[in-house]
Amino acid sequence: QVHIVESGGGLVQAGESLRLSCEISGRTSSLYYMAWYRQPPGKQRELVATINTNNKITYAEFAKGRFTISTDRANMFYLDMSTLKPEDTAVYYCHDDWTDSWGQGTQVTVSS
Repeated sequence: QVHIVESGGGLVQAGESLRLSCEISGRTSSLYYMAWYRQPPGKQRELVATINTNNKITYAEFAKGRFTISTDRANMFYLDMSTLKPEDTAVYYCHDDWTDSWGQGTQVTVSS
């Protein structure tokens, strides 16, 4: 059974940076298609970025130029976020598309 744990969230000021980490365990394949999602308060969950085994990467428009998704190609995935804005405040989730597994999320709060 796949288990996902996100970490690295916190309270930061606008303009600062943050690195989120996603540790995944229990996968039986070396192939992966991982994604970061976020859910702002009172809004629906939205896609932030994706990365797959072929290192194909996609970003939502709001993430381009500020966020970077990466992996150690083992069991860790990261989301580096810079120039954070108050509207980036959300719970950030890691998702394994192969098994449709979610982590519990990590809260990111950006103060103005």
